[in-house]
Amino acid sequence: MVRRPMTVAGPALITGASAGIGAALAREFAANGHDVVLVARREDRLQSLATEIERAHGVTATPITMDLDDPRAAIALHETVTDRGLEIGVLVNNVGVGTYGPFADSDLDAERTQLRLNVVLPVELTRLFLDEFEDGGAVLSVGSMAGFQPGPFLPGYYASKAYVNSFTQAVAEELRDDPVDVTVVCPGPVATEFQERAGMGDSTVGSLTTNSPEAVAEAAYEGLVAGETVVIPSRLMRAVDLLGRIAPRSATRRIARLVNEGR
Repeated sequence: MVRRPMTVAGPALITGASAGIGAALAREFAANGHDVVLVARREDRLQSLATEIERAHGVTATPITMDLDDPRAAIALHETVTDRGLEIGVLVNNVGVGTYGPFADSDLDAERTQLRLNVVLPVELTRLFLDEFEDGGAVLSVGSMAGFQPGPFLPGYYASKAYVNSFTQAVAEELRDDPVDVTVVCPGPVATEFQERAGMGDSTVGSLTTNSPEAVAEAAYEGLVAGETVVIPSRLMRAVDLLGRIAPRSATRRIARLVNEGR
């Protein structure tokens, strides 16, 4: 789905910016002349990244250390940005986690954290910052190929990304005629710390990568600037998406189980 191209300008606020896709997105926006506001809970990594970006690209990089796994995190972040006088032009909803294993054995607190970070936080931040974008702005959310089918052994993660994929596309359509560009990027497995943090080392999918964070970030930025609503940054994943659309649902569930369960 492609919408009219729009201008992506102004500072970019990036959640989960301390590593992986978030750090790559921060570097990509900075390389294209954007000041960046980096948000994550690891202060040392944020400061190091901010220093690197300022030296490499000559833009302003502002680190905000914050634990986003808090019911009031979105409001607190919005207030912090407002109090510091930071005018945000692009909101990047990147932070996310995954819980791996049989759902019946899962930790309920970890499931709640997954929902807060993957679903509640981007919804609340998008709503709050849209009020700041009356004269134009952009929202980029990191969804996933996982959001296009159910995922046994990662059921909450797949479902949360289905929410992000669907929510972002719906908001993009609502704002089609407004000066706000909304894009969701849907990568497949990426070479980041995600698999290790989710405990997926023994799964087939945990041993696979189809792209690098840098390639995902570049495709995401180019798609946002071009006015694309959905960006799938890999030919292989675009083929997988096509197959998933024509295959029976029972088959996609079974394949996901085979891929996700232990080797």
